[in-house]
Amino acid sequence: MSKLSRRNLAKVLGGAAAGIAVGTRTGNPAPAAPREQRFPEGFVWGCASAAYQSEGATQVDGRGDSNWDVFSRTPGKIKDGATGDPACDAYHRYAEDHQLLKNLGAGAYRISIAWPRIFPEGRGRVNQKGVDHYNRVIDDMLEKGIRPYVTMFHWDYPAALPGGWQNRDTASALADYAGFMAGKISDRVKDIMTTNEIRIFTDVGHSIGRHAPGLELPPAQANQVRHHGVLAHGLALQAIRATAKTGTRVGFAENPAIMIPVIETPECIAAARKATREGNAPYMTAMMEGKYLDSYLTAEGANAPKVGSGDMKAIGAPVDFVAINLYTGYYVRPAKNENGYEFLQTLPTSPRMNHEWLVIRPEAGYWAVRHTSELWNPKAIYISENGASATDVITPTQVDDADRLMYLRNYLTHFQRASAEGYSLKGYFLWCLMDNFEWEYGYSDSVRMGIHRVDFNTQKRTPKLSAAWYKEVIRRNAVV
Repeated sequence: MSKLSRRNLAKVLGGAAAGIAVGTRTGNPAPAAPREQRFPEGFVWGCASAAYQSEGATQVDGRGDSNWDVFSRTPGKIKDGATGDPACDAYHRYAEDHQLLKNLGAGAYRISIAWPRIFPEGRGRVNQKGVDHYNRVIDDMLEKGIRPYVTMFHWDYPAALPGGWQNRDTASALADYAGFMAGKISDRVKDIMTTNEIRIFTDVGHSIGRHAPGLELPPAQANQVRHHGVLAHGLALQAIRATAKTGTRVGFAENPAIMIPVIETPECIAAARKATREGNAPYMTAMMEGKYLDSYLTAEGANAPKVGSGDMKAIGAPVDFVAINLYTGYYVRPAKNENGYEFLQTLPTSPRMNHEWLVIRPEAGYWAVRHTSELWNPKAIYISENGASATDVITPTQVDDADRLMYLRNYLTHFQRASAEGYSLKGYFLWCLMDNFEWEYGYSDSVRMGIHRVDFNTQKRTPKLSAAWYKEVIRRNAVV
């Protein structure tokens, strides 16, 4: 850099530091202060977690093995041979973790219940120590002013269940468990989600084989597993409503494939909305409409799922809210083909976070809310997960994760846009409160997703830069 350019730079920086607008020397007015991007009063701010990823204590107090215990103990399935024990030891440290939330000013925490802690064999015998544990967790949360949002099933089913999700009876077993627990906790828990990400625990676990139970089933069997997944939601919804106390709201948490109009023209928007509906046909679309789309059934042909009498009525029963796990999206434009749309290619150079799948598409935040609202008009929408893997820069005094701030700030901007336009977005749960067991990646340093760093040797929690940022977001109820 030349001396002249350095001198000019110093003038600009000096002027900025003194509050002088660059344009004033030519007579241009100073720019107005930006309008704060606020969320509505009463907007829910929280964090999210999952039992198998955070609790540890997999062989404590009568808990049975889960499918993920079996899978993670199988050589070669998880990076570095990691398992969900000890994870973050949240089973013993939940009060400490709730204090982290209180320190942030968060008003809510999304947790899941480990089904094998309640019914070690999947059904039948109740493990009272498991019930007592979650009662203590919920009570401590409420004492600290934190509202619990509870997910009944976040991928960890009891390994003792015969056939797993290939067995239709597993859907009934989940409903029995969910109804039982709703009767125990709904005097204090007023927001319950039946299932988490049916698309992932069915497809990635049974078609791709990267997740438990690690199967690569042929299409007909894989479609039947999908059906059992959405049926489990529907039956659990019925069971929870049959046993829950008055005032309990029930919904689900799903990660729909969100299609983004590459240009905001009416034609692109219509194409993206149609692609979103069809792209989620076996999952969220079926749950919101109570039917499988003709286009889906036609495409699957002889491989289409076998549907029992009354299944679709249960699957499509109205919910009190829809919760969306949102990380990325897909660009779409109109096309002269049988679908009426086409996807734009994701390139090797497309910007992404440390997870190879986490392509940065902040606009998906807005379109997730808008498409869901315009397609299905739910009573309320929550963002039940949104976050990113990023590299932590550790110094003697702090943990910096500026890339995570970049990701979160950009996504929140688009959630705020949806809220400002009047869509029924009621809350946001950041994924996640602290680093944890990251499924097939184990405890790899490169894919930590928490806003508190966890030393997995000592279990010490340390707030990152992103925790300070999120605290300010919550304080202002605005993007900062």
